[in-house]
Amino acid sequence: MSVSLKIEKEYVQNSERVKSVDFHPSEPWILLSLYSGSLCIWNYQSQTVEKSFKITESPVRSAKFIAREQWIVAGGDDKFIRVYNYKTLEKIKEFEAHEDYIRCVAVHPTLPYVLSASDDKLIKLWDWEKGWECTQIFEGHSHYVMQVAFNPKDTLSFASSSLDGTIKAWNVGSPAPNFTLDGHLKGVNCVDYFTGGDEPKLVTGSDDFTAKVWDYHGKTCLQTLEGHKHNVTSVCAHPELPIIITGSEDGTICIWDACTYRLENTLNYDLGRVWDVGYKKGSNQIAFGCDNGTVVINISST
Repeated sequence: MSVSLKIEKEYVQNSERVKSVDFHPSEPWILLSLYSGSLCIWNYQSQTVEKSFKITESPVRSAKFIAREQWIVAGGDDKFIRVYNYKTLEKIKEFEAHEDYIRCVAVHPTLPYVLSASDDKLIKLWDWEKGWECTQIFEGHSHYVMQVAFNPKDTLSFASSSLDGTIKAWNVGSPAPNFTLDGHLKGVNCVDYFTGGDEPKLVTGSDDFTAKVWDYHGKTCLQTLEGHKHNVTSVCAHPELPIIITGSEDGTICIWDACTYRLENTLNYDLGRVWDVGYKKGSNQIAFGCDNGTVVINISST
């Protein structure tokens, strides 16, 4: 039984290169982090920019809403983490977090924790209730750590992807990885937890032009998704729709059936390389950050 999808392009915001996208959980906002060193909150319903401000001269590769605090947290190439109140744009905190570029920040769903991943090969855990103290350093990767993601089913664990070609699983209380998944032929840019189905799975994307689905209890690769013609930069296993979404430097977005792993659709909005994919929980809206802007689409199962 193949999944039947209806895909509608909803909104496009043209801008300079977008490195990350993050939906606000309740407002019609997407947070964009830009290669130019700016952050932008785009209201995709009114098609207006709510806020736009420069935070550094270097690329900002990752930014996330911390909605329960009305904050934004961002990390970039100047090695700093910065936190702002998104209502007032007051700077809450700024500190040098790593010794090299920060590739990713991830916010814990309930606890006052932020993970950061860096080209210094380290992952760090920050506790904002302890004044943004670093409470754990995770060591084990031998190349740049490109992305980290909390496990939605066990939020004291997380996964990381690295240009060393591996994916590692961790617990927040231990500095060493629980285990390593190895199977991509080149560096791994992105990782996401796949919550559909019974067995716990991960999906990853690599510079070998493929994405892979893993059973992380069995520590095996279940499927290799082949269809992109360049590096896979972003992966997203949608928690409510039966799809996996991948974005690539080839400028395309691929939509895969999460049950059969069949390629269902290839989308191209002529916005250049795709750098990030995000979804809004409880909705069918998905956003892509690209070289030349952001596109929001609506996907529904028909």
